[in-house]
Amino acid sequence: MKIFKNAEFISCEENSQLFKVLAVDDGRIVYTGDTVPEQYSDAQQVDMQGKCIIPSFVDTHIHYAGFALFNAGLDCRDAENFDNMGDQINKYINANPDNKKLLAFGCCAHTVEEKRLPERDDLDRMTSHPLLIVKYDGHAAVGNSALIKKLPSSVLKDEGFDEKTGWFYHNSFFKVSNQLSKNIPLFDLFKNFSGAADYLARRGISLIHAADGVGFPLDIDIDLLRLASPGLPIDIRIFFQTLNVKKALRRKLPRIGGCFKNGLDGCFGSEDTALSAPYTNNPDNSGVLFYPQDTVDNFMIRANRAGLQIAVHAIGDAAIDQALRGYEAALADFSKEDHRHIIIHADLMTDALIEKAAKLGIHIALQTPFLHWRQEPMSYIDSILGDRAEDLIPLKRMTDAGLVLASGSDGPCTLPDPMHSIFCACNHPVAGESVSVIEALRMHTLNGAKLSFDEKDHGSLTKGKLANFTVLEKNPLETPVEDLASIKIEDMYLKGEKYQTRNESALGLLANSFKKRFLKQ
Repeated sequence: MKIFKNAEFISCEENSQLFKVLAVDDGRIVYTGDTVPEQYSDAQQVDMQGKCIIPSFVDTHIHYAGFALFNAGLDCRDAENFDNMGDQINKYINANPDNKKLLAFGCCAHTVEEKRLPERDDLDRMTSHPLLIVKYDGHAAVGNSALIKKLPSSVLKDEGFDEKTGWFYHNSFFKVSNQLSKNIPLFDLFKNFSGAADYLARRGISLIHAADGVGFPLDIDIDLLRLASPGLPIDIRIFFQTLNVKKALRRKLPRIGGCFKNGLDGCFGSEDTALSAPYTNNPDNSGVLFYPQDTVDNFMIRANRAGLQIAVHAIGDAAIDQALRGYEAALADFSKEDHRHIIIHADLMTDALIEKAAKLGIHIALQTPFLHWRQEPMSYIDSILGDRAEDLIPLKRMTDAGLVLASGSDGPCTLPDPMHSIFCACNHPVAGESVSVIEALRMHTLNGAKLSFDEKDHGSLTKGKLANFTVLEKNPLETPVEDLASIKIEDMYLKGEKYQTRNESALGLLANSFKKRFLKQ
């Protein structure tokens, strides 16, 4: 048993409690209060020196395999211009001479001096080494001539590939991703999983919702993550990105969905988010709905009947409306009182959509970092949406309507950083749409646990729950909202034990995973 005392604990419960003492026994919280009870007076006591302690964070939407891959590779999102990007690429190639093909991440038109995306010719000037750079939003990629020459005709003949610019969109993007990822050694994938888990744990995150199953051939990312997850320090809930319900059921997964195969529309950066009225900057474009309504309805009906929790990507108001129609059809077919089906992103929520989502009991996995996103600034959102930008992630209106909102990173699109995400929720660029600090904390703790039915063990500092908590440099409830992002995460405790940075080898991770599986059985 351990007693953690002399701290400012914030429970993040529905009616959040503040206290000074927390007792842990066998990895679970057994007491919270302001004094050490007499029956625990002989227990080991840990003086927290007045630090602020909150439940560990939950990231409710991260593409874990992709994040793990790019966390271990080349991220060029901070390149100032194409020359600087080329310098970064060649430096990485020189440091990793065994890489036959280079997969990088993060190109963006808004952050480079050229104010446009790089194209095939630009990449050819950077390097003759085969190169593919994934766009910052994770929905498209651009290749150089050396890479394109090595691709099979099945990729190059796909209508999503633009030979002149070297850009891969839609299905061609999935195909080229499969081509590159299948050459990654399995042991490297396991090592990447370990490194990514360490990255998240050091930022106070102990539970993630991993949307995977696209970008790797034969769904190998799903199966390897299932194999590895018991050995990782964080808890992982897998959402299988597929419309094939049988794939999830065969693996005994309780959840299905995410983006890509479960994406109903595109993204703002490619201006293919599905809107009910045309883009302000292009009266001929209203975006794209990737599936007809009956396809969405049939998928949701099958998944709901099978007892699966469903999550779908919908950004524009037309896509959100399609998602809600699908959920309505599924619940009319087979009613469930506590289904917790999810819309991911839900960026453009009108009052009518908010009301319908609340009526259906839909939960929202949104990303508050999108509100202050260097790669997709509000000036750009205003230019493509006009007055509709007032409906961008309307946190206050959704909260007031009773929707359960939880935030995540959409990593690797934004790098997981919960305190920055909390800052974004409390500093909404649309007047009146910010939430309070305690509401923002719950969006990143308790509500995140609710989105995967994990609130019995995670999400608040409550008696009976796992003693997973994060130590902050200072109290966010006593910090000006404009300074929230500067609060440093000092430590994280898992089951009452301080997390120590680790980055295991592939063999070490596998051994730990099998050990945990054996002990569980």
